[in-house]
Amino acid sequence: MNERRLIGWARRVGGRAACGAAAVLSSASGELVVRAGDLVAKMHDAPVPHDTLLLADRLREVFVPPLAASVVGGRPVTLWPLGVPVREADLDSPGPWASAGTLLARLHREPVPPGVFGPCDAPVRVERALGRLAATPSSPGRRAKIIRDALSTVVLPSAPATTLVHGDFHLGQVVRLGTGRRLIDVDGVGVGDPAWDLARMAAWYLAGVIPPHAWTMFLTTYRAAGGPAVPPAADPWPILDPYARLLTIQAAALAVAKQDLDTAETFVAACHRMR
Repeated sequence: MNERRLIGWARRVGGRAACGAAAVLSSASGELVVRAGDLVAKMHDAPVPHDTLLLADRLREVFVPPLAASVVGGRPVTLWPLGVPVREADLDSPGPWASAGTLLARLHREPVPPGVFGPCDAPVRVERALGRLAATPSSPGRRAKIIRDALSTVVLPSAPATTLVHGDFHLGQVVRLGTGRRLIDVDGVGVGDPAWDLARMAAWYLAGVIPPHAWTMFLTTYRAAGGPAVPPAADPWPILDPYARLLTIQAAALAVAKQDLDTAETFVAACHRMR
């Protein structure tokens, strides 16, 4: 029912651009994302703050801009242009990694509007993953113990965060729109340490999921674009290490909870190496 309502709303609001093929793109975590022609409609668990939508509209060189927001069936909904996701064939070229580094640096350099944005979603996502692990039958098992032991090695810095961050960055958040690439899922943007946005790539690199040349391209372009998360030339790992550990722990916890055995093996092994 929600799927039909959402597609119908997208077509009413989006007009001809929304009249092509329709499909469900995602229904994870209680949110629903559908394609309607050349547009994407998203049904959210909670309203997207108006200031967040204004930020995406203002930073059109960084984000896919919003087209509309409303309420359908008592749920908040938003409408967006359809971007082309990064394909597996693209991963051997520098383009996606360079674009990701540049886009994040541009976001991190943006001044935080006073009194508008709360904390980014990243810490909550880690806690949610650990909660899912704790609720599974495998919670007392060996893998879960390795993950909990890894968590005990993490000490986050206590300095107040003053940077706008995406909060759930991975390469799936990068799409091609027109002649350039943009970020999606602006609804999790908030204030935090910008290292959160580099942490998943760092965790994947350390776990062997992405090759060294991809990590190097990502980090180099981020630095070249003035990204403030790490020093422009000094060793980045003293800053990135605790965040990379947490994103490794998050990935391991989710994989074990979902019984995704291949992914669990990779990231639980990475957790085991934490000392």
